[in-house]
This record gives sequence, C-alpha cells and structure tokens, in this order.
Amino acid sequence: MDIQIDGLKVNYRIEGMGRPLLMLHGWGACIDSFAPVIKELSKYRKVYAFDFPGFGLSEQPKYAVGVWEYTQWTAQFIKKMHIEGVDIICHSFGGRVAILLASEYPELVGKIVFTDAAGIRPKHGLKYYYKVYTYKICKKLLSCERLVNFFKKIGIDVKRRVQTAGSSDYQQLSGVMRQTFVKVVNQDLKPYLHKIQAPSLLIYGENDQDTPVRYGKIMEREIPDSGLVVLENAGHFSYLDQYMRYISIVKVFLEVEK
Repeated sequence: MDIQIDGLKVNYRIEGMGRPLLMLHGWGACIDSFAPVIKELSKYRKVYAFDFPGFGLSEQPKYAVGVWEYTQWTAQFIKKMHIEGVDIICHSFGGRVAILLASEYPELVGKIVFTDAAGIRPKHGLKYYYKVYTYKICKKLLSCERLVNFFKKIGIDVKRRVQTAGSSDYQQLSGVMRQTFVKVVNQDLKPYLHKIQAPSLLIYGENDQDTPVRYGKIMEREIPDSGLVVLENAGHFSYLDQYMRYISIVKVFLEVEK
C-alpha cells in the first residue's frame, strides 16, 4: 500500500490485529528486513511498517535530508494512521529516528525497543582525520588536470582515491541519497537522549562493529527509563542472529501475550 507524505509516495504494510506496533528499519534496508519479527508479533499486535523515503518501494527525497526530516515523516505517518502513543521497534538508522521522535514528540510514542541503534557519534582518531583531509585535498586537485597527471606519474592516483573514498554504505549510494547519508551520520543525537521519557529497551549484539555495545551503554546511562541487553554471538543484525532470544525478550518487554 502507498501513502502520500509531503508529496512523496511512501510504501507501507499493516499486519495483524490488536494494539499498534510500529517498525522502523535500518539504513539500506526496508520493510522486508523485519519480516520474521513482523510475522511473529503480528499474532499479538497490529504491526505497521513503512519504507523510509529513499529505501524499498518508497520514493527518494527530492533533496538531501537529515534525521530531522525522517523524523517528521515518521510523525506524519503515525498521525495519518491514527496510532498516536504507538510502541516502536527500531533497528540501526531507525534508532536515530526514534531518538528524535521520542524526545521531540513524546505524545506519539509508547514503549521503544532500540535494536543495535545508531545515533551516537563516534570519537575519531588521527587515522580518520588523515583519510578525510586526504580526500578533500584530492577532490580539489581534480579541477586541475595537470596536477592530476603529475601525481599519477609519482604513483598517486587522485581520481581513484576520490572514487573509492568513504564506507561501503556511502559507495553504494549516489546523488541525493549519498548527500543524505553524509548528513545523517554526522549528526550526534546524544544531546536528545535525556529528554526521552518512554520506557526503553536497548538490545545490542556483542559483536556488533557498526553500532558497538558501548553505544548501548551510553544510551542506557542517558535515557532515564531504560535497560540494556547484550546478545551473545550476535552482530549488527542481532534480531536475526539471535532471533528466538530476541523475540522472547521483546515479548516480555512489550507484554504482547497479555
């Protein structure tokens, strides 16, 4: 099904009956990435899920946006579905949206399950800044073909360094979504955590390299009503790596079988 939000066609799905539950997927994913969780929890709840603009079957934003715009779209979706006060399960990037949503629109959310949530800006070392500034210098050099050819003669391929810069997520994007990715990852949402009043469950995979457990510890410390669960032998998709344990924990927290 489709719905119009700010002039964008947004794909969404509703399954099950009962109290509403909203799923917010991670970066580069879509509704289907939550398929096994939706299938199980829709036995007890009316599950709502939508593809964020730029992902799945939803239209791309018309210009580069950040977490705030995704939060606004999510708030509009909740209002259009008339599910204010909805419980939320979010993963990775969806956690960024849930942080802003819960801090700025507390009336729209109930309980929140943050799964391998992003939102904490990592501390960078010298190696990171070396790569960033090298990229910026190489990008400027591209405007001068003579310098590009000179550096190539001494073994430095300026064009290749610019083309291969950035994470794998960044490399797979283009245009508006590449600019959006840069805006999203550079926003530190830690200052908003203390404003979250919703009961919050934080679930992280012990082997998660994308959003490590230390992020969960920071969130547990900053969010007043929160608790952290670390799943052993699980990575960034802990809800898939330890599916049965994940589902059992979530059911207890959301009281789905009552």
